Amino acid sequence: MPQHYSNPVISGFHPDPSICRVGSDYYLVTSSFEYFPGVPIFHSRDLVNWRQVGHCLTRQSQLNLEECKSSLGIFAPTIRYHKSRFYMITTNTNSFRNFYVWADQPEGPWSEPIWLDWPGIDPSLFFDEDGHVYLTGTGGFLGDEPLGIYQAEIDIETGLLLTERRLIWSGTGAKAPEGPHLYRIQGMYYLLIAEGGTEYGHLVSIARSDNPYGPFESNPGNPILTHRSTNSTIQATGHADFVQIEDGSWWAVFLGIRPAPVLFGGQHHHLGRETFLAPVTWTSEGWPVIGDEGRVSDKMDAGTLPLEIQTPWVDKDDFETNHLSSCWNFLRNPREGDWSVEERPGWLTLRGTETTLNDVGSPAFVGRRQQHFRCAVSTLLSFEPLQEAEEAGLTVYMNERFHYEIALSYLSGKRKVILRRRIGSLWKVELEEEYEGSDIILGVDADLSQYSFFYSSPNGERKPFGSGECSLLSTEVAGGFTGVYFGLYSTGNGRPCNIPAAFDWFEYIPEC
Repeated sequence: MPQHYSNPVISGFHPDPSICRVGSDYYLVTSSFEYFPGVPIFHSRDLVNWRQVGHCLTRQSQLNLEECKSSLGIFAPTIRYHKSRFYMITTNTNSFRNFYVWADQPEGPWSEPIWLDWPGIDPSLFFDEDGHVYLTGTGGFLGDEPLGIYQAEIDIETGLLLTERRLIWSGTGAKAPEGPHLYRIQGMYYLLIAEGGTEYGHLVSIARSDNPYGPFESNPGNPILTHRSTNSTIQATGHADFVQIEDGSWWAVFLGIRPAPVLFGGQHHHLGRETFLAPVTWTSEGWPVIGDEGRVSDKMDAGTLPLEIQTPWVDKDDFETNHLSSCWNFLRNPREGDWSVEERPGWLTLRGTETTLNDVGSPAFVGRRQQHFRCAVSTLLSFEPLQEAEEAGLTVYMNERFHYEIALSYLSGKRKVILRRRIGSLWKVELEEEYEGSDIILGVDADLSQYSFFYSSPNGERKPFGSGECSLLSTEVAGGFTGVYFGLYSTGNGRPCNIPAAFDWFEYIPEC
């Protein structure tokens, strides 16, 4: 009986996947934008079941996100393995500088950045079998040169360019040629790129040449992957990377989105761009085809993949170790002292600052991606606010202009539970209710269309406490390139909190 796997293989906000193989092991990285640590790295032995093993960028010296605007920061990393060393190359668009880091083990530690004199975005490395190393990237976005894919040889030890930077392909004519990867397959050089923009017109195209600098012949069957103008449940497929597995077959990882229905028609997606997988077949003329003539589905034939038992989902984090699990992120670079899992063992402590969730800054915030349309999230908060406007709680966060939160706060001399909604320039404390205790369970139930909030005392019955539409936190409304986070936070709303907030546990239960 044929085996099947489900797409996406890495759900939630994990865009721009890049992959490499080391023997029987596969490693994959994705973009991380304004979140820290940067560039999550995953491991798999079957291409389907992935486990995060860390991040490539874990220090501010590697990743400076100070005052980084939402949806800037880390774009489109590429991971490659060469002579027992891993390389990850990317762009920090907060400063528009390209760089790469290296490590002997995928878990790290990763090196300090090797900075590149290279404009543009989406850099990629190719180690040719003759010893030459090529840097390929996207240029022309800033208007100082023609739009297209550029390339040069590089000294991998120093990062210095060894040749002139040259335009090698402008794509097929669709907008935004970007995300290039160069491969050498059966003696030919194949250049894989994304086009169409990372929206509903996204696509993947390919060209080839017998020389790494071209001229490149465009595949007459382009695009080799796209869901544009379809009614598929998967949309915006693009930005792919190839890998050959041990049995000689080829596979592609790529990004896509899963739109959720809107009440009055249309589409929106709020989980972000996710990582998908599909087989690659080759025509008799030597051109690759992704999936079923460029289309993929949520259930795919696993073919010869050696599928392993899926790792069970971990529902609850009790904060019992001296470090945060790799699923957690900060907004931009966290300030020392704003958070701790050691100050009160078994709890996550956040010391609220003047920075709020409405600011382009680094609030006392620890969050993780929403990875399922239907899920139940809750946390136990211990907090005794005594100063006006101090608050701590649980946020459903897309960016600083679009978020919801349920929190314990101190308002008009009283401790209150509040529900606030921020939608663009509009914000409102939707509900508020006095609360006598300092320990409270805050939660949210998510489905395809709305977030339903609730609270309770630690041993009491839960009380429904308002709702907010998922569509108002979608990319189509909020803009940008990220996805929704569930976050724990604390703020003094303009001044530091006198009292820390402590979270005993965080529970995330997916329902589908």
